Amino acid sequence: MTQIFDNPAEFADEALDGFVAAYPGHVARVDGGVVRATEVPAGQVALVIGGGSGHYPAFAGLVGPGLAAAAACGNIFASPAAGQVYRVAKAANAGGGVLLSYGNYAGDVLHFGQAQLRLNAEGIETRTVLVTDDIASAPVEQIEKRRGIAGDLTVFKIAGAAAEAGLNLDEVERLAVRTNHRTRSLGVAFGGCTLPGSDAPLFSVPEGQMSLGLGIHGEPGVSEHPMPTASELAGLLVSKLLEDKPEDAGSRVVAIVNGLGTVKYDELFLLFGKIEKLLGAAGLTVVEPECGELVTSLDMSGLSLTLLWLDEELEQYWAAPADTPAFRKGNTPARARRELAGPEAAASEAAEDTTSAAAAIGQQAAAVLARVRDVVVEYEEELGNLDAIAGDGDHGIGMRRGVDAALEAGQRKAATGASVERVLTAAGEAWSERAGGTSGALWGSAVIAAGLALGNRQSYSAGDAAAAVKAFASAITELGKAEPGDKTMVDALLPFRDTLLGELDGGTSLADALAAAAAAAQTAADRTADLRPLKGRARPLAEKSLGHPDPGAVSFGLISERIAQHIKRELTRPESATSDEATTAGKGVHND
Repeated sequence: MTQIFDNPAEFADEALDGFVAAYPGHVARVDGGVVRATEVPAGQVALVIGGGSGHYPAFAGLVGPGLAAAAACGNIFASPAAGQVYRVAKAANAGGGVLLSYGNYAGDVLHFGQAQLRLNAEGIETRTVLVTDDIASAPVEQIEKRRGIAGDLTVFKIAGAAAEAGLNLDEVERLAVRTNHRTRSLGVAFGGCTLPGSDAPLFSVPEGQMSLGLGIHGEPGVSEHPMPTASELAGLLVSKLLEDKPEDAGSRVVAIVNGLGTVKYDELFLLFGKIEKLLGAAGLTVVEPECGELVTSLDMSGLSLTLLWLDEELEQYWAAPADTPAFRKGNTPARARRELAGPEAAASEAAEDTTSAAAAIGQQAAAVLARVRDVVVEYEEELGNLDAIAGDGDHGIGMRRGVDAALEAGQRKAATGASVERVLTAAGEAWSERAGGTSGALWGSAVIAAGLALGNRQSYSAGDAAAAVKAFASAITELGKAEPGDKTMVDALLPFRDTLLGELDGGTSLADALAAAAAAAQTAADRTADLRPLKGRARPLAEKSLGHPDPGAVSFGLISERIAQHIKRELTRPESATSDEATTAGKGVHND
């Protein structure tokens, strides 16, 4: 699967384009994902699902009558950006409100949450139901912290059927919440998956071993065990899920054996037969089960078992018809193809009376973005490898996608003579859109905040640089909710901020203050090796993370050092320098 591509960075977009070409009767392409190609009754609730690509049939393959109205599709293992979710939901809205549903991952929560706020602000009533079925990712008393894996299907199916039946948003949301509460999953892996363009999997399992409790983004499991027989594996999965069953569980269950990429149907069927017998022996009746590839992880060698404990109401909607490219049940009535409006024209930007100082600093901001890109390109592979220790390995490629887009947008805006505010706003929006994931949301929002703090002024001083750094840090902490010690980018960011402010207050020049702050950030990033992660995808794998620094903190430390070096060169460049970069670097800024 990951051998066929032209440019790995374009893999997800090109795969989605091909998917739409293969299923034109089911789905239509919109900016950010896909929507149903057929008419949706006016007033029907729109179930909008989504997440990173690489999980087919989830998420685009589950769009159609009786299931989702649309899917927002991010890059490989990365959340779609808030703008993508917003545009997809707008295209799917039929007047009955929108229900967003997706797995409980930090990046998805950030981006879908931002889109929900925007939709509600425009009068499109929007709710969210997170899927939290993975029993390996948190204990039952912290069920709200669990991540979503193959249990996505049960929540999406019942919510989609309820919407198709004409229920209102309150009722669709209630049924989705109830389904999630009664769904449990557990997965195993025999080998890791390989990102497009990579020459090695994100993780490996020792020969003769099996990894238990893996995620669907290439995260390794929480523990390793000797490779079991099929009967032993069935017993392990069933017993773990039954131990975790909901308090109001009945005796009728949906059982889903889900292949993650390279464990194919004969093996899945063999395992399902053993699972079905064990469930029967436990007094459970298996109702309309599923066995196959439903929520995958590229080419991962692994599988998962999901159990949904039914009641009469949920069973009705689980059995209801559905017709999507990858999931069909019963017969749905034929529908006419819908006519989709083209992308909405972008609102024209209000005219700006840009000051010469703000334009000069805008040029400098674009130059700084170029240096940020340089360091990300240089360390992309190293950051990805570091992230793969206890995460999904996409930090390097995600940062690369984000900064590439930010640099292009920033340079384009700077070339028009725009203010630093508009340069960084354009760069931040592009970073968020292209990178996706948690880092995309955080870096994009923080870059925008820094631009807004710098504004469009007549002159700039070191105090304005301090204000931009404070705004950048506030955006990260307020949006990501991380605190010092959580083993995130914040552990390097706050020492950078505090050192910079302290040095400037003491009379240190901006260049020297930035150098001191960058050194503090790198030292703090190194020290995250001693921490256990309390946020994000690495949290369930805290022990694996010990001894290794956090990739977000490391990337921030490297970037801050490169920016400090660049600013020092520009602020100390002789006035006689003739390059364009030199002549714009110091205009309007006082080196105090």
